[in-house]
Amino acid sequence: MLNVGLIGYGTAGKDVAGAILGGQAGNTRLAAVLVRNAAKYADVALDDCLITDSEAAFFERRPDVVVETAGHEAVIRYAESSLAHDCDFMVVSVGAFCDEALYDRVMASASRHGKRVLVPSAAIAGLDRIAAAAQGPLDRVTLTTRKPVKAWRGTFAEEVVDLDTVAQPTVIFEGNARESSRVFPESVNVSAALSLAGIGFEATQVRVLVDPTIDKNVHEVSAKGRFGEVRIEVQNTPSPNNPKTGYIVAMSVARALKNLSSPLVIG
Repeated sequence: MLNVGLIGYGTAGKDVAGAILGGQAGNTRLAAVLVRNAAKYADVALDDCLITDSEAAFFERRPDVVVETAGHEAVIRYAESSLAHDCDFMVVSVGAFCDEALYDRVMASASRHGKRVLVPSAAIAGLDRIAAAAQGPLDRVTLTTRKPVKAWRGTFAEEVVDLDTVAQPTVIFEGNARESSRVFPESVNVSAALSLAGIGFEATQVRVLVDPTIDKNVHEVSAKGRFGEVRIEVQNTPSPNNPKTGYIVAMSVARALKNLSSPLVIG
């Protein structure tokens, strides 16, 4: 059985924990959840799982894989230490890797300790096809992300467009994936995942729109290369508790965990 350590117990973290406890993540066991303030979760019961704000206590539960669902700061703080504690590290907030120095340190740590950094597809589809096509050459990869108004509250988008009056789809960013990951760290992690799978942060082109005509988060991927061409569109239902996060994120993590303990792996 695979022991899982979970960092973060927000919207995505709760859904991942529920998937593990409900048996949707294969032969896995939720060993520990690391949070900022454990006192807030005194009334939460997760079977025999430890909820703690102590990094030492968290790693004492000896997780085989650590799943991050707590944002870029959690990647910065815990990626290298997880690998050093003999854990694979599954990262949801992959946009943190737009920081080249961080990425290089984490990859070096993974190599040094013989462990892996795992990137689930999360909010996007087709990462396996893009990664295969990147064997080369892969000439072009573009991502267009459109989200409804409610998904942009409290973000940089409020500085670009009046969210209370916007009436038509409005472009709020055009550039490469490294720039987009910095501008929208919590909303465009998909561009970082796509970049790592494909042709890199600088070469991956990104457009981001506020779209008052939709009620789902929409990601459109287009790629062209020796393999041919592919166009993929996904429409993700936002979580009612956090419109910046889709249900599919936890589903993707659960599937990735299942693959780690399954005799059959597809994709």
